[in-house]
Amino acid sequence: MAVLSLSWGGPAAYPALYELGLENLRAHLGLKVVELETARLSDAVLRRDPRLRAEDLNRAVRDPSIKAVFSSVGGYDSVRVLPYVDWDALRANPKILMGYSDTTTVLTHANLRGLVTFYGPSVMTGIAQLKSLPPAFEAHLRSMLFEDCGGYRYSPYEMWSDWYPDWGDRSRLGQVNGSQPNAAGWKWLQGRGTVTGRLWGGCIEVLEFLKGTDYWPDRSFWDERVLFFESSEAKPSVQQIVYILRTYGVAGVFERASALLYARPKGYSDAEKEELYAALKSVVGEEFGQSELPILANMDFGHTDPKLVLPLGARVRLDCERRELTVLESFTDPL
Repeated sequence: MAVLSLSWGGPAAYPALYELGLENLRAHLGLKVVELETARLSDAVLRRDPRLRAEDLNRAVRDPSIKAVFSSVGGYDSVRVLPYVDWDALRANPKILMGYSDTTTVLTHANLRGLVTFYGPSVMTGIAQLKSLPPAFEAHLRSMLFEDCGGYRYSPYEMWSDWYPDWGDRSRLGQVNGSQPNAAGWKWLQGRGTVTGRLWGGCIEVLEFLKGTDYWPDRSFWDERVLFFESSEAKPSVQQIVYILRTYGVAGVFERASALLYARPKGYSDAEKEELYAALKSVVGEEFGQSELPILANMDFGHTDPKLVLPLGARVRLDCERRELTVLESFTDPL
């Protein structure tokens, strides 16, 4: 599998943490890691010309020996990479493409081009902390990457953690900020019965970068989508999330979608989380009249750990009575 930096040059800034992530890929997941040119380039070099990052992805796509491509970390400008990606080559050579946060731009458009892509941990955020996270996280990664996932049923992790210690502190390398019991579990906010649809989504702020561009879905795309959103470490306010959600409502997305999944927001207090969940119901159910649209919140993906892997484009079933989320089909060749 290949590692590249599609956005921020994190490996150059924090090489020890990055190396730990690579070692975990090799030792725990048994993967043969190929580092591409951009993997360790400085942020200044990566920022100068987005074509460097696109060409790295293009090389990985065209290389038949590479079966997966993982992002080193997130960032804030991968949208600049999109015009230079060889999307036809990616469509002709499907392989596992995984990342999250700013990598949302590449993952969502690759899915629009017909690929299943993977919203999950990066090398430096999730993989590097593998030994500090519950064993269920590694088991989940193995299920999603190495097995036929038709019939896979998601479940909440028993513990969760809100971000990481200072990456420059080598005495805490690979650790997470104090794990705590996931006593609240997932929050089933509204909806009845059983719905099915195809997963699509990502970091809600990054998706805003795509609106109005050629990389944004057309109106018909939203039919029977199970949307998933999460927010970044920038911690947008509940009011900012409300503003964004309203744009989806005005575009008719909630009328067409099958369900909405929302991640546990990083950095929010318990009171802020409850305010957010109330806002989800208010905007979707009241302002746009979709009180029957299932909404499942406080889920284990995005900017808290451990992370669930969500395959964009895979068909899933949401059973509101049994409170289950299940992948219904095989979606790619496992590693």
